[in-house]
This record gives sequence, C-alpha cells and structure tokens, in this order.
Amino acid sequence: MLRKSRRAGEPLLSGPGRKFTLGFAPPLLAGALLTPALWQAGSVVLLPGLWLVLYGAGVVTGGAASVRAVPLMGGAIMLLGAAALATPAAWGDAWLACGFGAVQLGFGIHIARRHGG
Repeated sequence: MLRKSRRAGEPLLSGPGRKFTLGFAPPLLAGALLTPALWQAGSVVLLPGLWLVLYGAGVVTGGAASVRAVPLMGGAIMLLGAAALATPAAWGDAWLACGFGAVQLGFGIHIARRHGG
C-alpha cells in the first residue's frame, strides 16, 4: 500500500487510505475488545468465528471505496465466520486458514492481476 500511495504521489492516510482505515478499524477494535472477554468467560470456541466475521466486516466497510473485489472478499470472509460459528469447534483452525489464508491469497492474486495491487 505504501508503494502504491508513493507512486500516486498521495500520502498513505489520505483519500482512499484514510477511508479504508476509518472503515476497517472499528470492527478490528471490537474484536480486540471481545477477545479477552470471551477468553476469560471460557468461550474461546467462539473466537475463530468472531475474528472472521469482524475482520470480514472491516474489509467490507473499509473496501467500500476500493475495487469491487475487496468488499466481496470481506463478504466471503464473513460467510466463513458464520460457518465457523455453526460448525464444531474443532474446525475453527481450518476456518481460520481458509479465511485468513486461502480467501485472501485468491482475492489478492485476482486484485494484483486486474488492478495492479
């Protein structure tokens, strides 16, 4: 992102970068606040689904000012989070690998090829 903003002659946190940060940060902050509370309550089985849903929500809202693939990626990650909440806790690591690994790699490759990064 830094290279792209330098190429465009724009500061990283102005224009689209600022909009992304303002949309992305609140769901991440919510996850950061809920994680220790769920841990302390003994509800760690909910964490993979929570992390995926909130991260996906951040990507959807942050990516609203970006190319169409970014909010779609966020929606896909949110769906994986919903699946993680509805399936056995033992599948949590697999859902995390899918959302934070496979989905982001797939969309990242697509975005890099179609939009230059």
